Amino acid sequence: MTSTPSAPAAAGEAIVDWYATAARDLPWRRPGVDAWAVLVSEVMLQQTPVARVEPVWRDWMARWPTPAALAAVPPADVIRAWGKLGYPRRALRLREAAIALVDRHGGVVPPDVAALEALPGVGTYTARAVACFGYGQPQPVVDTNVRRVVARLVHGRAEAGNARAADLPDVASLTPPDPGRAVRFSVAVMELGALVCVARSPRCAACPVRDRCAWRLAGAPAHDGPARRVQRFTGTDRQVRGRLLDVLRAADEPVDAAALEPAWDDAVQRSRCLDSLLTDGLVEQTPDGLFRLPLGDQGT
Repeated sequence: MTSTPSAPAAAGEAIVDWYATAARDLPWRRPGVDAWAVLVSEVMLQQTPVARVEPVWRDWMARWPTPAALAAVPPADVIRAWGKLGYPRRALRLREAAIALVDRHGGVVPPDVAALEALPGVGTYTARAVACFGYGQPQPVVDTNVRRVVARLVHGRAEAGNARAADLPDVASLTPPDPGRAVRFSVAVMELGALVCVARSPRCAACPVRDRCAWRLAGAPAHDGPARRVQRFTGTDRQVRGRLLDVLRAADEPVDAAALEPAWDDAVQRSRCLDSLLTDGLVEQTPDGLFRLPLGDQGT
């Protein structure tokens, strides 16, 4: 006798069915894409919209289709290739992960979550995502979009709030028991949060689990916790760091401090941001006091 799925599992099945026709055609989801390509996409997608990631990902994979290819180039190359994706330390961590893959795993991305978590810059989410999407392992994968879906569907809350230890069990309760559908659910629930169950103005009429959603059934109550902080960009150190990196990306040779002055008028903030870039390893100073993108152990 076939058992009837639990209510949460039935919701998960509905999300998988919805995904079959609603999924975006993203290059890192296509058949034949390997775990390295998935790892690169997941690092790039952290805090960065898909539309900005896709062209950079395509160029990156064309240039460095394997961990060994990326591990062989100087940091300056990866910082230039990272371009305007933001948070450029991710580029350095990805190169460090590639070096670790070559040194520890023969240049192959391992399928084991613990081994993935041991790579530079790879946390719990990314490790599970690579194991799931790169190797087809049924793994509960929890990002911001998934947490928002769970908060509304399961707990009746408008927003997810801070990360909780119960996030993984909550997602696991929604996951279909069939291994293949479990893998599809992990990407489907992320897609639902990205396209339908969005933070502002959710498209409830298009949601495949609207009739099961605890938040909607409760009348869609407003968020009653602390207001979300809107991150400004203009005038911040992030903007200044980006301006300084723009100058160095465009330079064929090391530049002096005067060449960086047009990037930002405030000398104190400019100096502080340059110091932070040096500390982060995104810029290096030559023995004669000039500045350039880092060459690592390949330059002098």
